[in-house]
Amino acid sequence: MTSNTLTPAPSIFSYRKYWAHRFGVAPVLPMSQAEMDALGWDSCDIILVTGDAYIDHPSFGMALIGRLLEAQGFRVGIISQPDWTSAQDFTKLGRPNLFFGVTGGNMDSMVNRYTSDKKIRSNDAYTADGAAGKRPDRAVNVYSHRCREAYKDVPIIIGGIEASLRRIAHYDYWSDKVRKSVLLDSKADLLVYGNAERQIVEIAHRLAQGEPIVELKGIRGTVHFVKQIPEGWRVKDSTDIDKPGAISPIQNPYQEEPTCDKKPDDSTAIAGEIAIPLTSVSSIKQLMRDSRSQTVIRLPAYDSVKEDPILYAHASRVMHGETNPGNARPLIQLHGTREVWINPPPIPLTMKEMDGVFGLPYSRLPHKEYGNANVPAFEMIQHSVNIMRGCFGGCTFCSITEHEGRIIQSRSEDSIIKEIEAIRDTSPNFTGHISDLGGPTANMYRLACKDPKIEVACRKPSCVYPGICPNLDTNHAPLIKLYRRARALPGIKKIFIASGLRYDLAVESPEYVKELVTHHVGGYLKIAPEHTEQGPLSKMMKPGMGTYDRFKEMFDKFSKEAGKEQYLIPYFIAAHPGTTDEDMLNLALWLKSHGFRADQVQAFLPSPMSIATAMYHSGKDTLHKVSRKAADISIPKSIKQRRLHKAFLRYHDPKNWPLLRDALKDMGRNDLIGNGKYHLIPSFQPKGTGETLNKAQQFKTKFTGFDNKSANKGFSKDKKVRNR
Repeated sequence: MTSNTLTPAPSIFSYRKYWAHRFGVAPVLPMSQAEMDALGWDSCDIILVTGDAYIDHPSFGMALIGRLLEAQGFRVGIISQPDWTSAQDFTKLGRPNLFFGVTGGNMDSMVNRYTSDKKIRSNDAYTADGAAGKRPDRAVNVYSHRCREAYKDVPIIIGGIEASLRRIAHYDYWSDKVRKSVLLDSKADLLVYGNAERQIVEIAHRLAQGEPIVELKGIRGTVHFVKQIPEGWRVKDSTDIDKPGAISPIQNPYQEEPTCDKKPDDSTAIAGEIAIPLTSVSSIKQLMRDSRSQTVIRLPAYDSVKEDPILYAHASRVMHGETNPGNARPLIQLHGTREVWINPPPIPLTMKEMDGVFGLPYSRLPHKEYGNANVPAFEMIQHSVNIMRGCFGGCTFCSITEHEGRIIQSRSEDSIIKEIEAIRDTSPNFTGHISDLGGPTANMYRLACKDPKIEVACRKPSCVYPGICPNLDTNHAPLIKLYRRARALPGIKKIFIASGLRYDLAVESPEYVKELVTHHVGGYLKIAPEHTEQGPLSKMMKPGMGTYDRFKEMFDKFSKEAGKEQYLIPYFIAAHPGTTDEDMLNLALWLKSHGFRADQVQAFLPSPMSIATAMYHSGKDTLHKVSRKAADISIPKSIKQRRLHKAFLRYHDPKNWPLLRDALKDMGRNDLIGNGKYHLIPSFQPKGTGETLNKAQQFKTKFTGFDNKSANKGFSKDKKVRNR
């Protein structure tokens, strides 16, 4: 790797196929011995264990990884939602020849099971008929332990979003403590983080060639143990990069190393700890790059960060600074007596590789084991098409960037069109409607830095905050062309855009907004300003409401021109770090003035490893240097305050009025209580809607600030909002 280009990686389809490719392609990956027998298999080379129902569709991680490994020639079996109370289910496909691959599923198992108020959810969208309780808490740990019980000597590789977000010591919201890297807790041999295609293909082929799992070191996108620092590597302490303490000037995000105030003498210069003969500026830069490429950053040890929230926030800042594949350095963190080595992120897939992955022979259906049962997640995505992955937005509360990276990886137009045609021609219940043409973000397709040299060197956490980077190409023309070609296909009646839209990018292309509004909105368009107030917005790294207003003006204009009555549906987050009660009141007043009434609301959930979670745990603004003297920010942690913040979002719900009346009185805003048009809530209380609590409920509310009966149900992936 150099500072000017990102060294290409071998194509994931360039490996010589494993001998078992002679068995051909399976109609679906087997989940039983009977299916293995029908394929003529005596064993599986790789067994994938997942917390989800098995859907043979590229939107489901285990299907994608399984089909990719199959394309490499390996025999791949699936163990879906096993009974984790014993090792019996983990033996039903026999002993894998190479390894177990373990994931909690498409969602983190804790996020999947618990609301932001730590209440158990009543359903699971990734399970047949939405049944809850089909996976354990911390599924990656539990599944790995059962795999080890089943076959002690079989390598275990963990991956997926649950493992990815726990690759280092991380704050765990559900236990309210800092936990070790999941590599230790799971007792796995290797952790794969981020999009796993490149890593898992290399790992599988190297194991097939007889390499021991303990020798698979240094693979990008993996985490493993080391007994000692490898020869030739230089250790740099994280406090040399981001010392917790006094605020220093912001470093140029494009430079390789901090500049030095001291000028070298005529004979030598100092790069890191190496004396360099001063022959030329170019030779100094080259030596610095060479030194950097063999540098590992030592994060504070687990025992330190678990006790010190400031050190935890510091470690989070350093880790997030090492996420660009073009310049990221390895990290190392001591856990007791064991050293955890985190390699740099994987090289993003090329367009050709993306096409290859999504063009594999998926059946695009649930496994026959589920019969006629409905898997809610499948029903939602069966007629949708993923056109890209990654996100350069950098929202502090979001896990997409930590998992998929901020470099956009796009499919070709031909590949996308081919998938739409496949849905049209093979889906048994297709009615002509494509439910979504998007990805993590609807309108980042083929967007990238204008200069690859800048992209490789950049260390900014976001390309669109505090404003759109001048180096970012915001040309929406390829996406417009794709939309037009897709909707012109015979048999396609309507294509909806349901993925989250970056409206701050969209306003840069009025032509795109017109195309979207005229042809791809089904009456309502979801967007996510997340808040109206600058305090929380600055901690989220989200644009201000001025950009929302610009987009709404365009949306209304083009809807009118198209002769359509259409509405924007804005989403907002309650209780995010940096949010005060006054911020939520102002948001409620904005909602009322614009006629919005939210049916369900989202409260901030501190997911492992996110920037906002570091804020939540430390009480500091971790977008800037942290220190014990730095000012604290508002962190809504108590159940009572979190409930209040959600109540402000649902100011119209009579069940919330008693709580809001008390809060408004405490805030000195009695002027907002009354029965007039401009009051937020009325002074009267409908019978049976909040004041008739039984004694047990009154006691619980008094001492915990929380009442189960009148509480909102918390986070919902499918948030519905009425525009009245």
